[in-house]
Amino acid sequence: MALRRMGIILALLAIATLLSPAVSARFISLPTDHLPITTPPLADGLAFDLYSDSCPQLETTVRSAVQAALQQEIALAAGLLRIFFHDCFPQGCDASLLLTGANSEQQLSPNLTLQPRALQLIEDIRAQVHAACGPTVSCADITALATRDAIVASGGLPYDVPLGRLDSFAPAPSDAVFQLPQPTSDVSTLLSAFQTRNLDNVDLVALSGGHSIGRARCSSFSNRFREDDDFARRLAANCSNDGSRLQELDVTTPDVFDNKYYSNLVAGQGVFTSDQGLTGDWRTSWVVNGFAGNHWWFYGQFGSSMVKLGQLQGPSGNVGEIRRNSCFVPNSQTILAAAGDDGFTASA
Repeated sequence: MALRRMGIILALLAIATLLSPAVSARFISLPTDHLPITTPPLADGLAFDLYSDSCPQLETTVRSAVQAALQQEIALAAGLLRIFFHDCFPQGCDASLLLTGANSEQQLSPNLTLQPRALQLIEDIRAQVHAACGPTVSCADITALATRDAIVASGGLPYDVPLGRLDSFAPAPSDAVFQLPQPTSDVSTLLSAFQTRNLDNVDLVALSGGHSIGRARCSSFSNRFREDDDFARRLAANCSNDGSRLQELDVTTPDVFDNKYYSNLVAGQGVFTSDQGLTGDWRTSWVVNGFAGNHWWFYGQFGSSMVKLGQLQGPSGNVGEIRRNSCFVPNSQTILAAAGDDGFTASA
């Protein structure tokens, strides 16, 4: 088994000599005939050029806003990426995470540490887009575009984002929110959660690469402090019994989106149990080693997996609205409760 794994790793490393860094202005253009990357089909209602007529300045507007924000605070990149993942994973990418009021997703424990400034940036961009084009673009699409542009501004490669998502009227069920991966999850738990969303083991390892940027509170990985190795002792010393202290998830290049995160895992320097565990399971270890040795494979696969994640839809498909006045609107459950049994709300 060890020889087989080594053979796979060497084969993957050999791929690097066959690749050329050909990247277009808008999307990844790699010699994918040498890479195990598949392009996911478009989900119902989505298209790459959806707003070419109704809002041709959309992508320029979003990109400029994200770049300006990250110049002031680079941590917003990780904040946007986490919001996108936490919105998409429970019931699809429908901006349900942005809903407010009773039973909102933001009130549940997996989302209590979402970055408020990144949430506000999404709303600020919506206001700019709607001022230029009218209420034609959903908060869900703006979130997807802003996340892609944050990745690029942090050092990643561009990928095309399918558009046409609608904004949900209701939050995701709480049990779905609690299926979000936890820092202490083992590989089998992670794979099970991903597979129910048509995401495979390669998608799991690629999307875990989002931890190439960002920081985590010490309380989220305090289970590591009991481990008897030098890196765990370094983590414990950095935290100094302060659970609210922040630790960089990529200890090599924490503010750059690159494949050094995987090199860290190979070296036993993954902060979360869920990250470091990827090196100890045969279903994921070969992907970790491949990404560590071939950054082009990682960049290409990350873009493909983000597109795949970004097309997740709820049981009823792509249904909802385009929020006209704010991304942060009360969810339908709150509105009905305020309206009373007849279901009507009082107008101002």
